[in-house]
Amino acid sequence: MRRGHPTALLVGLGLVTAACAAGTGADVATAPAFAPAVPTTNDTATTDDTAPDDSSPPESADGTLPDWSVYDRAEWRVQPGPEQVAILGAEPDTEIGLAFSPDEVEMVGTVDDQGALLFRDVRPGNWRLVDTAAATASEEFAVLSLGDVPPASFYAGQELPAGGFGYLETRDGTTLSINVILPGPADAGPYPTVVEYSGYQPSDPGSGGIQQMFTALGYAYVGVNMRGTGCSGGSFEFFEPVQSLDGYDAVEAVAAQPWVLDHKVGMVGISYPGISQLYVAATRPPSLAAITPLSVLEDSTAGVLYPGGILNTGFAVNWTQGRMDESRPEGQAWAANRIAMGDQQCADNQLLRLQNPDLVGMIRDNPYWVDELAAPLAPRLFVDQIEVPVYLAGSWQDEQTGGRFANMLDRFTGTDHLYVDLVNGMHIESLSAGVLTRYVEFLDLYVAKRVPQLDAARAVSPVLASAIFGTDQVTLPPDRFAGANYDDALAWFEGEQPIRVLFEEGAADGELGGTPMPRYIEAFTEWPIAGTEARSWYLGPESLAPEAPTDVAGTSSYEADPTALPDMFHDEATGSAWAYDVTWDWRQPPAGTAASFVSAPFDAETVFVGPGSADLWIRATAPDTDLEVTVSEIRPDGLEVYIQSGWLRASHRALDTALSTELRPVPTHLEADAAPLPADEWTPVRVEIFPFAHAFRPGSRLRVTVDAPGNARAAWAFETIAAGETVEIAWGPDHPSRIVLPVVPGIDVPDTFPACTLRGQPCREYSG
Repeated sequence: MRRGHPTALLVGLGLVTAACAAGTGADVATAPAFAPAVPTTNDTATTDDTAPDDSSPPESADGTLPDWSVYDRAEWRVQPGPEQVAILGAEPDTEIGLAFSPDEVEMVGTVDDQGALLFRDVRPGNWRLVDTAAATASEEFAVLSLGDVPPASFYAGQELPAGGFGYLETRDGTTLSINVILPGPADAGPYPTVVEYSGYQPSDPGSGGIQQMFTALGYAYVGVNMRGTGCSGGSFEFFEPVQSLDGYDAVEAVAAQPWVLDHKVGMVGISYPGISQLYVAATRPPSLAAITPLSVLEDSTAGVLYPGGILNTGFAVNWTQGRMDESRPEGQAWAANRIAMGDQQCADNQLLRLQNPDLVGMIRDNPYWVDELAAPLAPRLFVDQIEVPVYLAGSWQDEQTGGRFANMLDRFTGTDHLYVDLVNGMHIESLSAGVLTRYVEFLDLYVAKRVPQLDAARAVSPVLASAIFGTDQVTLPPDRFAGANYDDALAWFEGEQPIRVLFEEGAADGELGGTPMPRYIEAFTEWPIAGTEARSWYLGPESLAPEAPTDVAGTSSYEADPTALPDMFHDEATGSAWAYDVTWDWRQPPAGTAASFVSAPFDAETVFVGPGSADLWIRATAPDTDLEVTVSEIRPDGLEVYIQSGWLRASHRALDTALSTELRPVPTHLEADAAPLPADEWTPVRVEIFPFAHAFRPGSRLRVTVDAPGNARAAWAFETIAAGETVEIAWGPDHPSRIVLPVVPGIDVPDTFPACTLRGQPCREYSG
């Protein structure tokens, strides 16, 4: 139950040890509601000075305070927290109000079948809960602000298991299930320690998987389930502010343990637990040493859930439904098994699960950007609050989180230590051999505070690659820091260019085709890359030319038929999309269902790194249409290679002109800005091409294809409005439609074309 709209829409990400579970005015939106916690140096709590002044009970007309003496004391268990209050043990179907006084009831809710009720978005202050019909009320209690921090003794007083399953306590009394795995006996420590925090099953003692990599590297691993998941208490709402504060509490409670080196911890995880690191780090827990977010997103709404304003039902909605299913009472099998075996704490922690909001319903009810819903789900709006060292990696063609994450790299302004690896490939590419070495080096330098040691990583890498990619034929480089002391190793690492682009992953010379290793690597000092040129190719009659047309005009048209191609270019029935020998199903559009434009052969090496824009003049036989723009390479051998795509619902074409650039259009996605296409008029639209990196060699040609959404991602499908309308694209002097792409000069490219085994980039025979 809440006062206003819920702070969640959401989007998804896949689990690392298994196959995938089943624009925005955003840049001008406010940052998420949670405030960074700024602890004091003494053992006292801090209070958010921004708490509203109206949080005290109002006086009656005669100047006296309300009299609760006529109300009996209720038997409910009341659990207040940061801007929330939960009720447990109440009679189902009872209507309970949140009140300052008997005649000042501000919020009302109905107790569920488990005897629970949760009020969200409660103003900080002193409140009571009241059943006016039965004339019963709770004692007065205080709802905290998001900036209230427990004293250090709260964390130091928690004794967590030195190995095995257990629970830690958060500031509102909610307990989170944890699983601790030490690399050796507790008395042989302390150990460098990492925390993985998500709504999957990191605290499941039987889950196996990624934690074994960290213990093999000599780290203590602590898996923590978010509230409302697994055996953790509370109610689940995707990245509501209290989940971020829980992460703060988990970091501090773990760091206080005697087996933790220097009482500092790092955070690890890919996808969901990768994104959670951004949220937790923004609260600035003092005992957090560093974070390593892998395969993340920069905006749940515009980047994954509604790319270009079109609902992504292929992954995002399905993933969200999966989180709803697993966060129901005993929704995760391992938690149900613990309850069956007598874990009463786990059983008690299921009691608020019926208070979970309907996330899928919220998604469908909000097809436009709504600031209070979408802003908290856009990490790009708060990553500037992160102050600890960050190592981030991800892939351009990520079939789950989408690959748009690179657009927020320049927003990490709060830390002096941001290191990034960018690579072609799939969601899991951020654990590939080309990335793993630097990942381990970062953890060793910033968490373990030791000279990087890669022997264990060399032992782990083939096992990891075999489990994920289906091949153990991976090679890690020799130790770079052999013989160095820690200070010299750290200075060496920090002196390198921080942004690396791993090119042509899957086609490394001398390696098995499809193996997750790059062919070559280029490093840069900043993002966007200095010297990037916005280069245009103008549309013509099935052609692309570097100069704007001056004497030729015309149109190209297609039937917007979303049934002409499969939704995705991969079918899980044929095997994992992560496998080195994956089978793709990327098809040529049937005649008449796409407009295609091809350039002349390149006469020099041309390397693209960054986002792009398709600036089109269109009209349609319907008032709205969904556009998909795909960029590909046609090689001299007749093979066509997928590079990247972008999407736009034409009615969402309004741009934030202050933020849009020549290379990146930024739609507002505001309902107030939505407009149908004018009938029989040419209308300019700009379609954002997601960031990518790709090298063209002499003889290759650039192709741009425009059609209805479909067959341009391995796991995305769209709930499109395209329904057979005719879409026309104008080109010529009066309507100079073009594609604008990011050219980075000065990069040396291997002379030979890579094998057609690039990770995340299908090949097909070109026919045109």
